[in-house]
Amino acid sequence: MAHDFLSQILILLAGSLLVLSLVRRFNLPPILGYLLVGMVLGLQGYELLQRFGSEESLGMGAALSLLKELGPVVTALLFAGRAGTALASELGLMRATDQLSAMEVMAVDPMRRVVVPRFLGGVIAMPLLTAVFIAVALYGVQLVGVQFLGVDQGQFWSQMRGAVEFEDVREGLVKGLTFGVACSLIAVFEGYNAQPTAEGVGRATTRTVVISAVVTLVLDYILTAIML
Repeated sequence: MAHDFLSQILILLAGSLLVLSLVRRFNLPPILGYLLVGMVLGLQGYELLQRFGSEESLGMGAALSLLKELGPVVTALLFAGRAGTALASELGLMRATDQLSAMEVMAVDPMRRVVVPRFLGGVIAMPLLTAVFIAVALYGVQLVGVQFLGVDQGQFWSQMRGAVEFEDVREGLVKGLTFGVACSLIAVFEGYNAQPTAEGVGRATTRTVVISAVVTLVLDYILTAIML
């Protein structure tokens, strides 16, 4: 079980980091997408802060928004779209091809052998993916703000370090972990209970994405209201 658990973490991490390739033929990684999110945030944040003469606060604003909101939420949506659908379709296919029934005949518990490692792998992978997203996006903000728009580099980093507190980091980690539990649970539930047909597997993967997205946004509101 431990081997399956570690394998699922690596599969989910790799799969989510390769989702949404810009050019399918060359399989460009979405880390470039994470970077672009940070760059857009840098442009929008600079334009807004410039109205109030507070361009030096760009690093602080970007760090707080990424840690508390954008990082966990965007990562959860990407996770649901790639890793969540992969979990649901894999379990659904195992149901359709009677692999799960065969395990039960051989006195092997499919929940313990198949479902639990995939669920735990998703729970662990989500906070790690969130950390990667935040780090790359922050670099994108710095690239635009400091290198292109002329924000002072010392002020950018010093204000960020001065404003970000442990509670902000904890909020991002709690959200990432909570979204990981929710998205992974929805994916394995839909896949395990999919109808044993090609149409049933397709419906299970579709429901996984839709339900995961809605649940992520609802949980984000609830957790934000609690942690204010």
